[in-house]
Amino acid sequence: MVERSSSSHSALRDDARERPFYARVVSGSPNLVGHWLLLGQADPDRLAMILADTARIAKLGEPDATPDGATLTAWSAGGTPPLWAARTALFLLVQMPARPVPRNTDEACAWAYCWLRNRDFSDLESALRALPDHLQERLEAPLAAAWQDFRGQRLI
Repeated sequence: MVERSSSSHSALRDDARERPFYARVVSGSPNLVGHWLLLGQADPDRLAMILADTARIAKLGEPDATPDGATLTAWSAGGTPPLWAARTALFLLVQMPARPVPRNTDEACAWAYCWLRNRDFSDLESALRALPDHLQERLEAPLAAAWQDFRGQRLI
């Protein structure tokens, strides 16, 4: 059984009164893609190619074209990355030995949203348990909000 952190749940609930969950996902998606750009061990053009190729191979999306490094950099600097880019960035980040974690609440919401989009889960508890250990506490509240959003059929 996963322990619950009531303070992290209440902090996200309090913040959700100010901004809807999906608005936080949209705001955090550039940070998620930027995290891949920051931690990936290659130049931006190569990282963009890895992101697009991984999306295709892992069936996380079908990029129309492979972006260049300038596009990846623009997405991470506040642009709006396509969903396949955010989903794939998360896919790659959770496999890194460095064990990265979201750097802020909006990014955590984007991580949680993409986690639910990347895999099929029967319930919230299964989704939480499937996270790498180092992410379970940090993503507990955002994942609960993402699940509620999912149950409301917002994840399309």
